[in-house]
Amino acid sequence: MTGIVSLVPDGQPGLLIAPPGGEELAPYLAAGGYAPVPAPGALLARLAATELRGRGGAGFPAAVKLRAVRDAPGRPVVVANGEEGEPGSVKDRWLLRHRPHLVLDGVRLAAAMTDAGRGCVYVSDVRAEQAVRRALTERPPDLRVDVVRTEHTYVAGEETAVVRRIDGGPALPAAKPPRPFESGVGGAPTLVANVETLARIAVVHSRPDTAAAIARTYLVTLSGTAGEPALVEAPAGTYLKTLADLCGHGRAEAVLLGGLFGGLHGAGWTDLRLDHDGLAAAGGALGCGALHFLHPEDCPVAVAAEAAGYLAAQSARQCGVCVAGTGALAGTLAAVARGEAGDDDTAKLLRWSRQLPGRGACGLLDATARIAATLLAHFPDRVEGHRDTACPACCDAVPHDGRRFAVAVP
Repeated sequence: MTGIVSLVPDGQPGLLIAPPGGEELAPYLAAGGYAPVPAPGALLARLAATELRGRGGAGFPAAVKLRAVRDAPGRPVVVANGEEGEPGSVKDRWLLRHRPHLVLDGVRLAAAMTDAGRGCVYVSDVRAEQAVRRALTERPPDLRVDVVRTEHTYVAGEETAVVRRIDGGPALPAAKPPRPFESGVGGAPTLVANVETLARIAVVHSRPDTAAAIARTYLVTLSGTAGEPALVEAPAGTYLKTLADLCGHGRAEAVLLGGLFGGLHGAGWTDLRLDHDGLAAAGGALGCGALHFLHPEDCPVAVAAEAAGYLAAQSARQCGVCVAGTGALAGTLAAVARGEAGDDDTAKLLRWSRQLPGRGACGLLDATARIAATLLAHFPDRVEGHRDTACPACCDAVPHDGRRFAVAVP
């Protein structure tokens, strides 16, 4: 693995700065960590001014979410969500393993801004859990902070699944409303915040002079069947082509955006920039910041079929529309990949990709529909070329276990 690459300008503190053995308490304190919070309201106002957006996938404004939890009736709970469901993302596990004090500092600050009485760190990674427990022992927090372990699945990090698991139930999404900010852990208003979001809050507090730049910088996981995988920290606006060139993906002809959530993008992908709104305007999504590059030898139909098959297998199987919808999308894409699609299968994929989004309890159905929609939009000739024709790349496709998209934590 290429490992860690930082594009952060000189003088700006990045999140990927950590000694090989992990973050130690003394240097973290010396760098301004765990600084007092004399005015939580002022910190919240500063965050709002930076326009920091959540890094879990949806990109929702962090200050708006904090205010909603603070203003809800009851004593809030703050949860650091470190369960990375996307197989192509490693940033949250890296932060928990190597910078646990930074994350716990973010939990402390979020608790101060919301007047929370309890914190939780939610993980599925064993090494991340060990690092967090060690950091809690090194510096016991002012509030109760529990570490809750879950099994790794695609849906286990969805915010209502997080709440259910912390409350002792299964890590499966629940119907909404209420949302966690209204009634979450133990019925209390709950902030479920991504680990990177909390880490950036901590840096904003310790280095207010760099607050705007910190809020506009992203951790991005890069992967592909060729080139090298890497975890990169880059400013918003960085061209995706620049990121690809860093790790030997310059030959790529397409990219799968946002893990499995942002869809496929073909011609013109080199002009796309690292930005929530820009990618959304192009019909994609930044999501968790995972980018999987497709090289000339990769078939986008095979990639779409594998992604849809993986998502269908990861369904919580609680919503009939999700079970039926992901199954139908995955099955039809698999038939296309095998050269066995019927005359009306393309029309079915197009219709389903328009009708199904928004009908499941979580984003899994939406992700599957977007994969089908973007395959049809960006690669119509490749889809048509699979009619009654065996594709070598599709014949050699790996099983639907997410293996193609998986990245090891550096």
